[in-house]
Amino acid sequence: MTAYLAQRFLIAVATLLVASLVVFAVLEVLPGDPARLMLGINATPDAVEALREQMGLNSPRPVRYLDWVAGMLSLDFGRSYTYSVPVIDLVAERIAVSLPLALISLVLSVAIAIPVGAFAAQRRGRAGDAVAMGAAQVGVAIPNFWFALLLIYLFAVWLRLVPAGGFPGWSAGVWPALKALFLPAIALALPQAAILARVTRSALIETLGEDYIRTARAKGLPFGAVLWRHALRNALIPMLTIIGLQFSFLLAGTIIIENVFYLPGLGRLIFQAITQRDLIVVEGVVMLLVATVVVVNLLVDLSYAIVDPRLRTR
Repeated sequence: MTAYLAQRFLIAVATLLVASLVVFAVLEVLPGDPARLMLGINATPDAVEALREQMGLNSPRPVRYLDWVAGMLSLDFGRSYTYSVPVIDLVAERIAVSLPLALISLVLSVAIAIPVGAFAAQRRGRAGDAVAMGAAQVGVAIPNFWFALLLIYLFAVWLRLVPAGGFPGWSAGVWPALKALFLPAIALALPQAAILARVTRSALIETLGEDYIRTARAKGLPFGAVLWRHALRNALIPMLTIIGLQFSFLLAGTIIIENVFYLPGLGRLIFQAITQRDLIVVEGVVMLLVATVVVVNLLVDLSYAIVDPRLRTR
């Protein structure tokens, strides 16, 4: 178990190191002067030089990279040129929207996908299986932004149950904030639920063919008990992999949905930083999201050891 955990931790650290090199290198190879790119073509030479000094662009690249990594380790991601505030303050403000949205979407996705996948696996080859997987295929095929527009028309414009967009802030109360996140969470959750349902079905069908499942059935256990008590637990590893990937996507890949619903989250922050050429924000937020993905994958790897006892003996 210790060797397994140490190996996964070293892989995570190595991944973060390589990712930091890639992010730094990509911004370094952009054509032109980053300071002039941020300020625009009409900037004066003095303003460009002052920004270059502020960004540390006059230092050698290895020194800038090490300073940047040291700053990230101390949660100093630099200062936004557009907003004139530390990047970490922007992240703290925006993650208060993106993180709850991602968690709500993930909970909805799991709550929908596992029963649907189990239902389809239990009725493999029958009409129920075809209907469930057909609906899942439609969910995979429909773009989430188009589905988001349908939800806005139905629940916000026609039924007037929830706001069409915007976020009142948690200071306005938990219920108004959750109402603002309701439609975006559904728009994000249903396509992910469709993917997870298909994976759940495949994993359960494979597990249901194992010898211990046939033995449990031979002993007279009802099929439902075998499915939920035995097969589902042993099918968790591929499902956990997809759930971990989905959480990373929901946290880092919500640019379109946050713009559709006008939510001030991390996705919208990245979009605004790119359009405003605020490279300091882009660099810091992208690296933070990469680190989040790596940490989530590490936690998924650790959960494997909880689900599968064989990994504890390594």
